[in-house]
Amino acid sequence: MTELLAPAGNMEALKAAVSNGCDAIYLGMQKFGARAYSSNFDLESLKEAVTYAHLRNVKIYVTMNTIVFENEVEEMKEQIRQLNEIGVDGIIVQDLAAFDYIVKNFLDMEAHCSTQMGIDDVDGTLLFKELGAKRVVLSREVEIEKVKEIKRIAEIPLEIFVHGALCVSYSGNCLMSGLSGYRCANRGRCVGSCRKEYELMDKTTDTSLGKSYILSTKDLNTIDYTDDLKEIDSLKIEGRMKDPTYVANVVSKYRMALDHKITEEDKEDLKKTFNRTFTKGYLFREDKRNITNILRPNNFGYEIGTISKIVKDTYEITLTRPLNQNDNIRISHNHEDVNLTVAKLYDKDGEFINKADRVCYIKIKEKLSIGDLVYKTKDYFYTKELEASLEKEFKRFNLDIRVYASPGSKLFIDAEGLGFHYFYESEEILGEAINNPTTKDQVIKQFSRLNDTIFELNHVDYEECNAFIPAKLLNAARRDIVLGLYDLKLNSREKRTKAVDAKEKISFAPVKPYLTASVTTKEQYDACVSCGIQEIYFENVVRRNQNHYKDKEGQLLIGGYGGVYHYRATNPFVTDYSLNVVNATSCYELYKLGAKRVTLSYELNKSQIEDLMNAYYEENDGYPALEMIVYGKAPLMFTKYCPMKKMDQCRICKTKSYELKDEHGTFPILSHEDCTTTLLNGKTLNLLDDLQNLKGIEAFRLNFTVESKEQVVNIIHTASGKLNGSMNHAVFNQDTDTRGHFNKEIV
Repeated sequence: MTELLAPAGNMEALKAAVSNGCDAIYLGMQKFGARAYSSNFDLESLKEAVTYAHLRNVKIYVTMNTIVFENEVEEMKEQIRQLNEIGVDGIIVQDLAAFDYIVKNFLDMEAHCSTQMGIDDVDGTLLFKELGAKRVVLSREVEIEKVKEIKRIAEIPLEIFVHGALCVSYSGNCLMSGLSGYRCANRGRCVGSCRKEYELMDKTTDTSLGKSYILSTKDLNTIDYTDDLKEIDSLKIEGRMKDPTYVANVVSKYRMALDHKITEEDKEDLKKTFNRTFTKGYLFREDKRNITNILRPNNFGYEIGTISKIVKDTYEITLTRPLNQNDNIRISHNHEDVNLTVAKLYDKDGEFINKADRVCYIKIKEKLSIGDLVYKTKDYFYTKELEASLEKEFKRFNLDIRVYASPGSKLFIDAEGLGFHYFYESEEILGEAINNPTTKDQVIKQFSRLNDTIFELNHVDYEECNAFIPAKLLNAARRDIVLGLYDLKLNSREKRTKAVDAKEKISFAPVKPYLTASVTTKEQYDACVSCGIQEIYFENVVRRNQNHYKDKEGQLLIGGYGGVYHYRATNPFVTDYSLNVVNATSCYELYKLGAKRVTLSYELNKSQIEDLMNAYYEENDGYPALEMIVYGKAPLMFTKYCPMKKMDQCRICKTKSYELKDEHGTFPILSHEDCTTTLLNGKTLNLLDDLQNLKGIEAFRLNFTVESKEQVVNIIHTASGKLNGSMNHAVFNQDTDTRGHFNKEIV
């Protein structure tokens, strides 16, 4: 059966999800979950959540899908141990250190690969199946045919997102928030850079192509495709930041769809809670032009009418859908929004009304124009309906009882529920009935009082033997049986741990530091060759996502787990920054898979790099082989979406250069041959002044993207001089350069 997986940012949202028919919940703790601004759960509220869910046969998965810095590793392990004790069903992880700890130490708690691992192919899925994953959450960019192919070949449970907010950056791998706002998206503190307004600039002609929310994606909605999704193991709704009524609305509709009970009206009701308008997503091959809503980045609502007449401060609205008193609306006027709660609604005679279907009148001070569109952003009565559904029992479980009652004996009841047997025995002895022996109907009456439980009375077996059973005793027996079956259910989950084998130590002999380079053009490649760079990453780069693996010769730079799996037996390789390595264990696991060097994440600072190296040395009696990017415009996001196509620049984009611009700076755009896009940081990472002080790094990489041949040559000469100590003057330019996170701790 396909699992319907719902989000919960707090206990109220969790109950809303369970009450509306989910099969599993994913939620986060106060630390290590990629939604730091959600309410989240502490250990006590998590225990309550697990109890509530498990009694109703609903699983609990905890998100620990942030990167884990070295000084947090022990705290991360302690939290995982506590989650196992509480009895959570699985943990969703991004960091290899967290993944490794779960797989090696726990038998019953599953490790699930987060979408932030960027797994989008058979190879990446097979790698983690081999490493011990019990489920892989695929990137949201994977098309449904490929999802099914991965499922067929890898034979491991797969989870995919089917509804809710989308990251414009591939599989949520985004450096924009961290490098522009020092709040790390990989740490759950995304500033929402993609939801900001930008100006698209044609740099070739130095003209503006207009301001818009060009990176703001619509919300995913696949409610029309649930039949096509049924062979996928888990269908995931995004929304840990959303309120309980949103969760109730979306979960109930997907439950109806999976159960073949949904109507077109039900589907329309999805618009009645938060949405940025909808897309069927890459999952169902949405045109890239339609993946974003560039008009507004927040709740869009749905259109209900038009301003049709103006009399002083009174506006007539001609409606296409009903409007109620207390509904929230927004009116779009000259690209600006007027938002209000409809406190007073009038008919054509100026009389108060509670509801209008065709025409109504409102009074507001703001200036509007005839033709302005009116949208409903909150339906008052529908919201009340959703609130009423938040704590109902979606289904109740059969309680079967066999009652043994004989005068002069104790009351015995054999009860069955939730797959368990519970045997009740009273302390008191039953008396013989003088006039009215207890009947089966009286037993049924007392045992039917189960509304405050998850049970409903099903089969009752009772042979009347002229015994009198006080109602008080039957009630006590009912309560005892319910609690007894609850305990049996909750204590049935095993929480076993494994004996951990001693690990083989891996270390590398220190070498004299040297320069490597990654290039974007043949011209840059030739410049690097002319300057004597020995290791250049150009046609030997295997990027993290959107790959078609081909036979390659020599050493490779691999950015994704699929590439590691595919080439590890045929090619020596270095892993790229996109694997987000920030701790010693992640380095070790990649060396075990065959990596010759590991490139560190952009999101490490100087002291964290030292922590990583010290921890590695302590654990392995030797040094790691590390690479570090010390120069270049950082790739803030790689996206399947093309901003130029959205702005009708298709096919001419290769002849021009473009950038996005906001109040803080510019962001150059790189267009790739397959119409994917990389957005670069406008400022150039420049750590060349620090090369002499960076001990323990084997390779310092220069990352060339938009530089000319002459600039490449100059930068290599500068970097070489800095590395060998022959150049002493500072080369950092405050206006054009950045040190990234090197001297600042990211949150």
